[in-house]
Amino acid sequence: MTEYSVLPASALAVVAHGKGDLRIEDVALTQPRSDEAVVEIAYGGICGSDLHYWLHGAAGESTLKDPMVLGHEVVGTVVRAAADGTGPADGTPVAVHPATPAPGTARYPEDRPNLSPGCTYLGSAARHPHTDGAFLRYANLPTRMLRTLPRMLPLRRAALVEPASVAWHAVARAGHVRGKSVLVVGCGPIGALVVAVIKRAGAARITAVDMHRRPLEIAAAVGADVLLEASDTTAIAAIEADIVVESSGSHYGLASAINGAVRGGRVVMVGLLPSGPQPVAISLAITRELELVGSFRFNDEIDEVIDALADGSLYADPVLTHEYALSDGLEAFDMASNSAASGKVLLNFLT
Repeated sequence: MTEYSVLPASALAVVAHGKGDLRIEDVALTQPRSDEAVVEIAYGGICGSDLHYWLHGAAGESTLKDPMVLGHEVVGTVVRAAADGTGPADGTPVAVHPATPAPGTARYPEDRPNLSPGCTYLGSAARHPHTDGAFLRYANLPTRMLRTLPRMLPLRRAALVEPASVAWHAVARAGHVRGKSVLVVGCGPIGALVVAVIKRAGAARITAVDMHRRPLEIAAAVGADVLLEASDTTAIAAIEADIVVESSGSHYGLASAINGAVRGGRVVMVGLLPSGPQPVAISLAITRELELVGSFRFNDEIDEVIDALADGSLYADPVLTHEYALSDGLEAFDMASNSAASGKVLLNFLT
């Protein structure tokens, strides 16, 4: 850990400049606001949205207009507490809740701030000016985003807190899962974490589906009972799962989810499909009276996730498959884009 008084004037960061243009470059360190702590980032997980900004210059309808620091799945240590006295003290290990809920013109339930229309997220181009992320050695972060980590929870494992919270929220949207048959379509990092959370919740039988062998192996390591290749549509349709979680983010995956659900079952859609019309046989959802439920980010589930990772009741270590030094960040992004070979890929900012 570095004392704040000896912090450099700049630090290396992962910056997306546009489609296909990702750079590891020096950015100037600014003085924190009174309600911000300086966090020395230890680990950052590469998310699908980070990959989209690099590969496509956009994530969904959020398009890069200016260079933007990526990254929202980060953990680290406070090296300078906020000047206003809020938040954790120097030396405290922390995870980060990257959302800033904000109202807008559209209505939403007050107890679900993740749906607030003005919500911003670290490393997001949804608004302009963009909201820079925290893929840099020293990040100024509002103390309301910081969650103190138990000392027994290693920072490397804690790097899963943010994506595991997304998975936890999706499982909560599924309702009661204990004793039920669950189908998870798409076993990338979020899908694998959904398997882990469902296993902890006591599902009777978990079937995992993916196009590739490696993600299925990870799903098995965290609790899946049955593994199916995505091409085996007959076997998927025969599952008749009480609950299905679609986490592939493709219309093919959503079609499999609908076909694999029992009549009267529930399908939770956590994989973010591209904007625009999707070619899905929605008539089956109607005639089978399926409940199609959306799941977007998370709220205060992050606190439960931290406790579950710390006490070992949520076993997710196999999801972490690769780690790279920040200086090798471009190689890390290449690996993260290879869903056949990787799970969650981490950047190590301390090496």
